[in-house]
Amino acid sequence: MKILVCISKTPDTTAKIAFTDNNTKFNEAGVQFIINPYDEWYALVRALELKETLGATVHLVTAGGADTEPIIRKALALGGDEAFRINTDSQDSFYIASQIADHARKQGYDLIFTGKETIDYNGAAIGGMVAELLDLPYVSIAAKFELNGTEATIHREIEGGEEIVKVTLPVVVSCQKGMAEQRIPGMRGIMAARTKPLAVVEPAAADALTTVTSFELPPAKAGVKLISPDNVEELVKLLHEEAKVI
Repeated sequence: MKILVCISKTPDTTAKIAFTDNNTKFNEAGVQFIINPYDEWYALVRALELKETLGATVHLVTAGGADTEPIIRKALALGGDEAFRINTDSQDSFYIASQIADHARKQGYDLIFTGKETIDYNGAAIGGMVAELLDLPYVSIAAKFELNGTEATIHREIEGGEEIVKVTLPVVVSCQKGMAEQRIPGMRGIMAARTKPLAVVEPAAADALTTVTSFELPPAKAGVKLISPDNVEELVKLLHEEAKVI
């Protein structure tokens, strides 16, 4: 069995967000980057569990420049067997999905895992697009994945309950909390990752359907008003006229 895990580079959740080039580009200066948590903690780790129980081969793919290679090496240190970096810096979801689909079509995977979304752009679009481009079934926001031969049983959280889906491989699945538990790479894995294959692939011809017009930070938070506990009338007035909660 061959499993492909799609991973992406995202800023650490503690990073200070700023923009450059007239607010059209994210300012990466001084930012610590990590593997997107949904890709690492749930998609990758579940793939590694399947590797350990079924003897699967786990490939990694990401789209980005050479600066993404440290996070690819971390994914290899966790247990991935081989990695591919598609040499492009596009942020267009359709373009990235087209690159991943082109790679997957050439390699022939039984199972493709993605995180449910990235924590920077929160697009949640790549998995569905990859499935459509490959003409494969797609199951989103999976919280549990079990495999019996070529039939997968997938649990999804839905409004007010849980949905259980059965599907025959190959399939594309986006993963969320509950799929697996976070792992930390050990020294042996870190050392082994240095020599594992990491191929750089030039992008295939594909259209980018969107462009970034601008980014905008949310408004700065207003200062806190402190009201004396004895001044109930003032508190009620502010809640009514300014906060508009009563």
